[in-house]
Amino acid sequence: MSINSIFQFLVPKDKKFFPLFEEASSNLIELASDLHEAVNLPLKEREALFQKIDVLEQRGEDITRQTNLELSRNFITPFDREDIHSLITSIDNVADKLHGAASIMRLYQVDKITKSIRKLTEINLEACQNIDSAVKELRNLKNLRSITEACARISKLENKSDNVYNKAVFEIFENETDVKNIIKYKEVLSVLETATDKCKSVASVLESIAVKHS
Repeated sequence: MSINSIFQFLVPKDKKFFPLFEEASSNLIELASDLHEAVNLPLKEREALFQKIDVLEQRGEDITRQTNLELSRNFITPFDREDIHSLITSIDNVADKLHGAASIMRLYQVDKITKSIRKLTEINLEACQNIDSAVKELRNLKNLRSITEACARISKLENKSDNVYNKAVFEIFENETDVKNIIKYKEVLSVLETATDKCKSVASVLESIAVKHS
């Protein structure tokens, strides 16, 4: 048992880090939900949601910055410092990719939203919901099974995302003749697929924390 773990038995329950983790994961759900909603709207009706996504992405960066600041201020932490840094950074990376997808669609004025794009935003939303469920179990670390089960679901969603992406790219090159559209759609799909990869990275950090406390 590490010195940090021993000290955890001697100090009051953490009131700084867990609220920040939960704020970050809740913010992630809101961002993913707004993106999924946006791709189900006509082009002219998406801008309000894209602006909201900008705000949410900035909020996520602020939460990450605050968490790292708390790390520098506090000697005692609820679990390993490197895990805290990895967790908050990996959550922020998901938000960054989802925001990137929205930015590309806005920049390229992607009018027609394909079924594959909608499916990938749906998969990302579900993955973010599982991240949030697992993060909320970190407060007491007694229900480790719930954490590992959520991580397993995220892993399956990442595999599903790969399949959707590969099929979508094949169909683009098979059916699309406009080079500009090929570039636009492939880039959107790629960023959305990468976002799911980043969700799996969050799951890996959560699983590592669970193993250390099992």
